[in-house]
Parts: sequence; C-alpha cells; structure tokens
Amino acid sequence: MTEPIDFYYWSTPNGWKIGIMLEETETPYHVIPVDIMAGEQFKPEFLAISPNNKMPAIVDPEGPDGKPISLFESGAILWYLGEKTGRFLPNNSRDRYTVIQWLMFQMGGVGPMLGQAHHFRQYAPETIPYAINRYTNEATRLYNVLNKRLAESEYVAGDYSIADMAILPWIVPYERQGQNLADYPHLQRWFEGLKVRPAVQRGLAILKDRSVNRDMDEEARDNLFGTRQPEKR
Repeated sequence: MTEPIDFYYWSTPNGWKIGIMLEETETPYHVIPVDIMAGEQFKPEFLAISPNNKMPAIVDPEGPDGKPISLFESGAILWYLGEKTGRFLPNNSRDRYTVIQWLMFQMGGVGPMLGQAHHFRQYAPETIPYAINRYTNEATRLYNVLNKRLAESEYVAGDYSIADMAILPWIVPYERQGQNLADYPHLQRWFEGLKVRPAVQRGLAILKDRSVNRDMDEEARDNLFGTRQPEKR
C-alpha cells in the first residue's frame, strides 16, 4: 500500500497548486498545517525541510530510490509529482518542454509579479502609487500573455498539465490584482472551466475553514512581511 505524502500546507496560491495536483492524481497525502500568519514557517523542524521558510513542502516516504525525499518550491514539487505519477507531465520531449516553459513562466513571472500587485494593493502599510501602478501594469501584461496563449490553445501548454495547476491559483484573487476577467475572454473561459473540476475544487478547499477570514494583526504582518524575517531564518 502506498504511504501518504506529508504535505506541509497553508491556504495560499502556492499551496493550492500542490493540493490540486495531489487531488487530480489521487495521491494519498497527510496535511500538516503551517500557519504562516502565526510564524510556524520559522520552526526548526520545518526549516529542515524548507530552508527558505516558505510553504508548501512535501516529504514523500517513497522517494525515487525507495527512500524518503523532501522537497520545497512548488514548481519543483509539481514536477516531481508529475514524474512520480506519470500524469500531467508529458513523456514526449517536445510536449514536456512546452509544459516546463509555462511552469517556469508561472514561477518566474506570474507568481512574483501578481504577488507584488496583491501585496501593494492589499497589504502595504502605506499607499505607494508607483508600486501599485508598476505591479498592476505588470499583472495586466501577464494576463494579456495568458489570454493570447489561450486564444490558440485549450490549456496553457496544450493538454491539461501541471502548468495549468501552477497558474490557476494565482488567477483566483484576480480582483485584488486590479484585474477584471471579462477583459480577457480566453483566460476567463479557461479559468471558469478549470474551477468546476472536482479535483480543483477539493484542492482549493483544503483547510479553508482554518486559513481564511483571519485578521492581519501586527504579529501576523511581521511573520509574513516583517524586518525580523532575516533573523528568523
């Protein structure tokens, strides 16, 4: 019997990615909450798995060589799970690299830039018009890239893949990034189609009752964005 993967998780776009993939592949897993607002990402036992003090992370007791393996960075985890399960990551080299390039597009562009748009529009302690405009404009550019791509392809990288699972969670909070999906009809068609998938719904619902509607007090703000973070690492 396959042993469950330990899934270190909190309800954020990067966490949602892995939850969706685990659900899509029906991979057994055990959720270990990492309350990033309470500072649990700085615990030594978590840093031993994720030295960058970020979740998600996994520990698979049945790694590639039959021994346990731990992984951090959501893109690496998606890639690993694709190889482990043989699903949503093509074996054909050309198609595989198409998926990988769009996965890297998310990791290097969509996540960081939309995250900054979200931060300066929602969480920054002061209004900084330059930062808001800079990252909202970049979010608009990236949404246009996706809309153009999805005008010519049903899914981001051809067939449904880990690239879609990586990008979708970052589109979920589109309003907080200053975007209107109606402005991007092909992206909207893709988004609405994926959100009705049962596995996507289950992945987005993990720990939902515990990690939403939380007040952002000073302790939580410091744990997420504070100047003491370098000391805690």
